[in-house]
Amino acid sequence: MSKKCNNNGHYDGDDTFHHVILGSRVTEKTAFLSEKLNCVVLEVAINSNKAQIRRSVELAWSVKVLSVRTQTRVGRVRRRGASVGRCADRKIAIIQLHHDDRLSFY
Repeated sequence: MSKKCNNNGHYDGDDTFHHVILGSRVTEKTAFLSEKLNCVVLEVAINSNKAQIRRSVELAWSVKVLSVRTQTRVGRVRRRGASVGRCADRKIAIIQLHHDDRLSFY
């Protein structure tokens, strides 16, 4: 794997959107945000900041971003018998778009 994004989703390099944006989150709550507030919820690299996320979304879809809110979700400890493991940490970004722009993932 390249040194820009390692196996844990950590981002270490330049601002190409391929390394910052990992995927979209489609749930009932994100569908409500999309319809009512014109927001998009994306899963992003753990080490990316709001400025990198904003530039990546604007570059990838040619839209104007009004605000970026982020949440870091710490992976919980899982246990199966004697072995103990841990789920991976995740970071999601709630991105509010300009009222003229629309993105739809479903």
